[in-house]
Amino acid sequence: MSDTTLNPAPGSVAAPDNLRFYVEDEHHPENGTLLGFWLYLMSDCLVFACLFAVYAVLGRSYAAGPSGADLFDLPLVALNTSLLLLSSITYGFAMLEMQKKRVGTVLAWLGITGLFGLGFIAVELYEFSHLIHEGAVPQRSAFLSAFFALVGTHGLHVTFGIVWLVTLMVQVKRHGLIAENRRRLMCLSMFWHFLDVVWIGVFTFVYLMGSLQ
Repeated sequence: MSDTTLNPAPGSVAAPDNLRFYVEDEHHPENGTLLGFWLYLMSDCLVFACLFAVYAVLGRSYAAGPSGADLFDLPLVALNTSLLLLSSITYGFAMLEMQKKRVGTVLAWLGITGLFGLGFIAVELYEFSHLIHEGAVPQRSAFLSAFFALVGTHGLHVTFGIVWLVTLMVQVKRHGLIAENRRRLMCLSMFWHFLDVVWIGVFTFVYLMGSLQ
């Protein structure tokens, strides 16, 4: 809000306090939200970079326990990877429909994206429960601690993305594809594709390379 005060002319009645300040221009800077969100994604990159670095250092510290080659089920991980990749494709379709201002098809593609995301989380939870049932708990070795920290942090991000997606679906249903909702959909698009890129790194660096050891 502007700090400029509209001083009344001599002899005129002063304006009420709630009308003393008035700005016609848009307060929200153009592309300010997208810039801020890019800064957030860069900070998130640092978080995952630290987790990858920790795994690189501790990934072979098995403490006489099981290694990745003993634990990882590559077909299951490949299924999970396919679910997340497909969710990025369907979100891309939602963005294309957003450009055409088709609310119904945008909501449909967002719903499919959410279902793929839920499938990804379900498979990941199944994997974690199976590992814990086999005794491969985080405190068993430094390798498992680093593994659960990295993969679990990514899973939490996907869970947050699903909550955000459902919230946006409600907003789009109520208010349509207004400028604010379009901006929010763009931010979620960047976030979702970012998680996709991070998972490709997890799949390659953790699962594939771990299975070859």
